[in-house]
Amino acid sequence: MIVDERRSKILQITEERGFVSLQRLLSEVAASESTVRRDLEFLDAAGLIQRTRGGAAFLGDSQSDFDSRRSRASVEKQQIARRTADLIVEGETVLLDGGTTTLEVARHLTGKSLQVLTNSLPIASLLMNRAEIELIFIGGYVYPKTGVALGEQSVEALKRMHATRLVMSTGGITAEGLFNSNALLVETERQMIRAADRVTLVADSSKFGQRALSHLCSLEDVDEIVTDNGMSNEWRQVMETAGVRTEVVERSLPVRP
Repeated sequence: MIVDERRSKILQITEERGFVSLQRLLSEVAASESTVRRDLEFLDAAGLIQRTRGGAAFLGDSQSDFDSRRSRASVEKQQIARRTADLIVEGETVLLDGGTTTLEVARHLTGKSLQVLTNSLPIASLLMNRAEIELIFIGGYVYPKTGVALGEQSVEALKRMHATRLVMSTGGITAEGLFNSNALLVETERQMIRAADRVTLVADSSKFGQRALSHLCSLEDVDEIVTDNGMSNEWRQVMETAGVRTEVVERSLPVRP
């Protein structure tokens, strides 16, 4: 098991159980005690777990599964997805990253003749019976929380692929670039960026100023971002300086009683 995959596995186990002993981790990941201790130190330094006597505790709320997060998809995400689908033109080869927002993008591709590449089982399931879409699934280690294929096999498959556009989401955006919480996912997404002519980022305004475990790429690697109008003027300036075109959708206002 490679380093990123092992650390992702340790984080997943700790997250699912809240607390896990060192001995349990040793049996689950089949690594030496010194290796697992180094992994725990790395995850502790990243603020994702807390080292304890004899094990580790997960920090924060447990990550909800994909279906739960999808059912709570915000109106903003749906609007972002609809606008992103409008940017995709007939005949494109589109690479769709996994995530709740990219799944919503896939829903709005109805009627367009496209070639779609994806590592997301939910997106593949949605599009597999669409006659107008030629679907190619990118295999690999399937992360159980999200149904997304990751890791070395996914990266190698992507090296043989080319897309006119990548539509991707992210765990956080700072002036340093994009971040995601799964280190194994980051390696796969980096290869997705290399495989595409154009990178379209879909992210609601809550992602600005947020960091996660692993740095994915710089802002200069993104061609355009589709977001809601909760984005501040300061962030618009940051994006402009980085050469990122900004597409803003209107944020829904709460209905007055």
